Amino acid sequence: MDAAPRLVEMADAFTAARLEAILIGNAGAALHGAPETTLDFDYLYRSSSANEAKLRKVAGLLGGQVTQPFPAISTVFRILRLDSQLQIDLTSQVHGVKSFNSLRSKAVQVEIDGRTILVASLADLIRMSRCFMSSRELSKNKKTRKPAQRELALEAIRQASEQELTGMIRRQLAIPMNKRTHFLRIRLPNGGSCL
Repeated sequence: MDAAPRLVEMADAFTAARLEAILIGNAGAALHGAPETTLDFDYLYRSSSANEAKLRKVAGLLGGQVTQPFPAISTVFRILRLDSQLQIDLTSQVHGVKSFNSLRSKAVQVEIDGRTILVASLADLIRMSRCFMSSRELSKNKKTRKPAQRELALEAIRQASEQELTGMIRRQLAIPMNKRTHFLRIRLPNGGSCL
C-alpha cells in the first residue's frame, strides 16, 4: 500500500490546524529507507493545552475520532478513522528524546507531493527504538522486584498497541482484495487474473 496519499492528507491537516509534529516510529524509519512496514503513524508534538485543542481539529479535518487509549498516560492521543484504516498516535514524550526542540533540531524535511513533512533523524529513531527495547528487557529481567508505574504503563501501551494493530489488520483483510490493495487486476474464480 502506498502511504504517500495518507502522508499528504495528514500534512495538510497538520498545516490547517497549525500543529507542528514530527513523524517518528516505523513510518519515519521507512521514509529513511528502512525495510519497515506499518499500518499506523506515530508523531511527537509539543505538549500544551493549545496543541491538544489542535489535535482535535486535526482529527476533525481527517474525519476521525480522538481517544486517549492509555488512561495511565495523559500525553498520548490516538486519531482513528475506521473507514480507511487510518491510525495516528501522537505523544509528547518518547524514550531517548530530551525534548521536542532537541528532536526538531535534527529532524529532516521530506517532500511528498509538495508538502513538507518533518521526520526524526535516523539516528534519533534508532535511539528511541533501543531505549524502548531496553526498557522492555529491563522489565522482563527484573521479575523479583515489583514493577514501577512507568514499566506497567509501557506494558499496557504495548499490549493495547498490539490489540489495535490486530484489529486494524482484521478490518483491512475484510475489505475486498481489489479495494484493499488498490490493484487494477481482478482475480478470476478459477484462478489467474485479468485487467
